Amino acid sequence: MSSGLKAMAAQPIKMVRPKHWDETVEEAYRFQKAGWRDAIEYQTLSGNNASIDRWPHNGYIKKLCRKGDGFFYYYNKERECPDNDIHRTKLYEY
Repeated sequence: MSSGLKAMAAQPIKMVRPKHWDETVEEAYRFQKAGWRDAIEYQTLSGNNASIDRWPHNGYIKKLCRKGDGFFYYYNKERECPDNDIHRTKLYEY
């Protein structure tokens, strides 16, 4: 592979939409809000910016590099996914 091509992220085999909020939904919501499918795609395609900053008290994502423009997306310490966005979030299985 040439140095100009980026590595391809693993492709999911299944996608489901959640019915109720939990920490898995919150994690997926934060990645998808920043334009990423999930942690696997983020770490594979973002290169040197692959570190995921997390809040120490609950482990929620604190900061992600936005897909496409390289700016950062910052998140609060508490839940960010509103109830009406739970069914819009996608959970992928590999």
